[in-house]
Amino acid sequence: GKTPDQHGIGHFVVHEAGSERTAPVTSEMRRVKALWNLFSDAGKRVGTLGWWATWPPEKVNGFIASDHLAWHFLFAQGFEQQSGPGATWPPELESRLAPRLVRPQQIGAAELAPFVDVTAEEIARPFSLGDDLQHFRWVLATMRTYRDLGLELWRSERPHLMLTYFEGTDSTSHLFGHLFRAQGLAGELALQQRRYGRAVEAVYEYADRILGDFLAVLDSGTTLVVLSDHGFELGTLPDDPSRLRDMRRVSEKFHDEEGVLFFYGAGVRPGTRLDGATLLDIAPTVLALGGLAPAADMPGKVLQAAFRDLPQLDRIATYENRRENSGGNAGQKGGGETGAAPSRDGKVDEALVEHLQSLGYLAGGSSPESDRNLAAIAFEEKQFERSARMYQALVERDPEDSSLRTSLAGALGALGRYEEALVQLAVALKLEPLNPEGHYNQGLALERLGRASEAVTSYRLALRYQPGYEPARQALLRLTGSSGEFVAANAAEARALALAEAAATAARRGAYPEALAQLAEAGAVAPRLAIVCQYESNVAYLAGDRPRAIRALERCLALEPDNALFQQNLKQLQGGP
Repeated sequence: GKTPDQHGIGHFVVHEAGSERTAPVTSEMRRVKALWNLFSDAGKRVGTLGWWATWPPEKVNGFIASDHLAWHFLFAQGFEQQSGPGATWPPELESRLAPRLVRPQQIGAAELAPFVDVTAEEIARPFSLGDDLQHFRWVLATMRTYRDLGLELWRSERPHLMLTYFEGTDSTSHLFGHLFRAQGLAGELALQQRRYGRAVEAVYEYADRILGDFLAVLDSGTTLVVLSDHGFELGTLPDDPSRLRDMRRVSEKFHDEEGVLFFYGAGVRPGTRLDGATLLDIAPTVLALGGLAPAADMPGKVLQAAFRDLPQLDRIATYENRRENSGGNAGQKGGGETGAAPSRDGKVDEALVEHLQSLGYLAGGSSPESDRNLAAIAFEEKQFERSARMYQALVERDPEDSSLRTSLAGALGALGRYEEALVQLAVALKLEPLNPEGHYNQGLALERLGRASEAVTSYRLALRYQPGYEPARQALLRLTGSSGEFVAANAAEARALALAEAAATAARRGAYPEALAQLAEAGAVAPRLAIVCQYESNVAYLAGDRPRAIRALERCLALEPDNALFQQNLKQLQGGP
């Protein structure tokens, strides 16, 4: 029920003090109490299964089977030879649950058949989270594990509050979401779709069956809450088709802000539609369902409209100074570099980081992502002074990070400090010329200073290096009446640009021969348009024709010798795979 600046967790991973090592966040890093702490402190029994960042498990009145439980079975030693905290509270629960864990190796051809179309040879490959099929086997194994354990623990423990997390719909959407009901795919994308195209829908059906299993054991005094923290733009292909060569290309950029929220059971008002509910409303609502007052420092509201006769309890000031019974770690420093050495879980930490990377949640960058995200959240909340201070501190720690300087410039620009923003952007673009956000922010600052023609140049550079960058398109439309980097000088160029756009559309759906034919026609019509040879190089590379890709880039550089993108791509192509 708290925002990231309150609870201190701004990302999935942290960089430890004095180390380049990246590790998942832990329960020790949370600065506030979680729902299970609040219910436990009130003397109510709680249960938590598979919830993110619940390791090491906290001492509660009830049980916690942490998110690390489903990772230990990936390793040969299983639950043996562990050092440090176990995966559950109480500790003895671990040995009770271990025999019920489903391993990826147990997900064979029969179990996979409803979801994907693969061969026995593919199934027999060694397990790796970098292998899309093997990763999906882990997804199904974990879903079945938490389904079985959740039902058993509900029957045997009967907690007042139980939280169970099923990651399968999220992971599968990251793995295969671009194939969901996508029309007109060709080439390698069509092959992907034949093998994995039904996986997302089938996993949602599986999740629905699991929900039915829990409904079957629900008693008349229990309320069921089904929610997700985000949705997905399924069936969406990125502007750059090269991203689809790796099956795990559906990054968090394809999350949809609108998720799902359902209430069922005791006290629920049937047929009620909830508009405008947010994640911050869940904790106050669940507290109220449990007869506990929400706190004044919780930004969310109780979703009263969803229930019949739910008592409206007066809010207490806070729960954060009432820790006498918690036994948890709330209140410790979190979200960034930790002071005391945090608990670590060896190979599980490595596997979790690999899992996040393979799903597109983790990009590169040497600065702690949590601190970046907290600075970005401050910016989104229009706390521009605070955001600028946070970004300035990050820049001082890592002055060679172009993206940090770009973000600092954005915060300075929001404060009206445009000249200072331009100083930061000059350094950022020198460090990384292929930075569309940097060129766009530079354009904004120049525009605010009345330097419109220079702003147009910057906006066009943003589109040069990322053709689908919508903010730059809108800025150019506002200033020039055209939303593209290129403005046709004559009918021949207009024809060539139309052919290039048609080729880009064909390439996105995998129709590379069709795209190359259109680009050849465009090049014949307007041989001096660099965008044509740029697209030709991209598509030729995707089609496996490296020599043609190199020749096209060489023509591009003859037209635009200072184009940093062309220079970089040619260097990479000439360097080999």
